[in-house]
Amino acid sequence: MFSNYLIGLREGLEASLVVCILIAYLVKTGRRDALRPIWTGIAVAVLIAMGFGCALEFGSQELTFQAQEALGGSLSVVAVGLVTWMVFWMRRTARHLKKELHGKLDAALAMGTGALVATAFLAVGREGLETALFVWASVHAASDGTPRPLVGVALGLATAVLLGWLFYRGALRINLAKFFTWTGGMLVVVAAGVLAYGFHDLQEADWIPGLTNQAFDISGTIPPDSWYGTLLKGVFNFQPDPTVLQVTVWLLYLVPTLVLFFVPVGFGSGKGKVKAPDDAPDDQGSRPAAAPQAPRA
Repeated sequence: MFSNYLIGLREGLEASLVVCILIAYLVKTGRRDALRPIWTGIAVAVLIAMGFGCALEFGSQELTFQAQEALGGSLSVVAVGLVTWMVFWMRRTARHLKKELHGKLDAALAMGTGALVATAFLAVGREGLETALFVWASVHAASDGTPRPLVGVALGLATAVLLGWLFYRGALRINLAKFFTWTGGMLVVVAAGVLAYGFHDLQEADWIPGLTNQAFDISGTIPPDSWYGTLLKGVFNFQPDPTVLQVTVWLLYLVPTLVLFFVPVGFGSGKGKVKAPDDAPDDQGSRPAAAPQAPRA
């Protein structure tokens, strides 16, 4: 449940910050008349993301077992690729996110209502589709026959919406740079479990051999139905009897990805130190990054 809560929180907060930036900029520039098209684009993006998630869930139920495993494994690999790209992208471009969105919004304001709807839709829709796919893959991997994974996602998204509103109102100030760094690292750990489970699905679909070649079996020590076994599965997608391929994939993804993620931005180019993002908090975390306040009436 925790891993799914983290996914909902992290992905939802990114979308919330995008919405905050768009809305606050229009309010600050006195263009409240453009708020309705922005909210329309956001609503369409959310509905499409929800529809995509429902299509994945209910559409897969009509397939044979082998086809379900093949689909689940393939989409898990795609979802891990997308979320890995996303955490690295956010880490490198968060400093320019506010300026980039303002530029797109200025261009859309000059073009008219349709461009405003499209700008909001594209800004939020990408996050929504990525979230829907990764949530589906994570819930599929961590499913234990209970609604807890979905509850975790819902709570994470609700928390993200609340935090986004508090940022907009100026009632909450945290160091967003550190927040996204550490939640990004934890998300990589979650993604490693999803990736390993995805390869297990592909093995069950007979797309990849080695299903009977187990690396180890500690089911007697950590029973899957015990409270700690359930906890490990919910947080890390832990499996007490993985195949050799699962363990290999997990290690080959997790170790180098975490190392690259925590290497300072610009390390390879000799810069050696991460530059402070636009409106980013200082070393004491006194101001939030990309969390503009609405003007007082």
